[in-house]
Amino acid sequence: MSKVEEFEELRPLLFSIAYRILGSVSEAEDAVQETWLRYDGSGTRPTSTKAFLSATVTRISIDVLRSARVRREEYVGPWFPEPLLNDPYEDPARSAELADSVSMAALLLLERLSPLERAVFLLREVFGFGFEDIAEAVERSEAACRQLLVRARRHMRAGRPRFAPDREEREELATRFFDALKNGDVDGLQSLLTADVQLLGDGGGKTPQLARAVVGAQNVARLLASVFPWLLRIEVSLTPAEVNGQPGAVFRDRDGRILHTMALDVVEGRIQAIRSVSNPDKLGHLGPVADAWAVTDEVKRARRRHTP
Repeated sequence: MSKVEEFEELRPLLFSIAYRILGSVSEAEDAVQETWLRYDGSGTRPTSTKAFLSATVTRISIDVLRSARVRREEYVGPWFPEPLLNDPYEDPARSAELADSVSMAALLLLERLSPLERAVFLLREVFGFGFEDIAEAVERSEAACRQLLVRARRHMRAGRPRFAPDREEREELATRFFDALKNGDVDGLQSLLTADVQLLGDGGGKTPQLARAVVGAQNVARLLASVFPWLLRIEVSLTPAEVNGQPGAVFRDRDGRILHTMALDVVEGRIQAIRSVSNPDKLGHLGPVADAWAVTDEVKRARRRHTP
């Protein structure tokens, strides 16, 4: 195969590694492109193209993550990963690890790790790389990588999400949730939520957003039921979608522009967390982005018109 063919065959894997390290679609795509430039500019062909490219994209992603963490310290409100609707990499032998590792909850848990711990954990636990290749990727000894993995496992185990393993069960629950949401059914919504459910939003200070997390089944159900029927009145549409490997939806304004995404964490037959991403900087890869402020103003006007 030519260099281009080899690279394109491995592109889905490279993107998946970079996205899980960075939590950003745009930054992951940039890391993959930089990997190609380095590979294309290399005068020699590596013994293992997969190992070489994986090591290169990992090192690039680690460097980007270190600078990104400084920016995240100044981020307005909760920071969530950019929503991913389709993971391009598939490996039937590791499908469970891949699905679990891309969820919002897992990616947020990975934020607790140092960049090196994060890279080692992902390469070993999610993608199944050997320690020799991992050591090459992070430029540490195999012994050091084993220690990094031990620490990473300890951190991840402490807060590991317990997602429902049955995909059909999760999808059926999500269908009931979104039906209740459209109808403003408080009781219906509440029956699907855990007692300690959290509703959280990432607007980055650039869209109308919750000032803080809303906690508790009754509080979350009442808030959702008071807002979403009004969105539907002004022709906001809801399209069910898998968001970061979990059931969710994409919301669009009447012109089809992306308003926000919503991802549901389903644990033991109930929804434990609802995460919405409306920061326009994190939605551009999904299509044209709506003006969330204009939508909010239209909802306010609609409410005033229908208030006795």
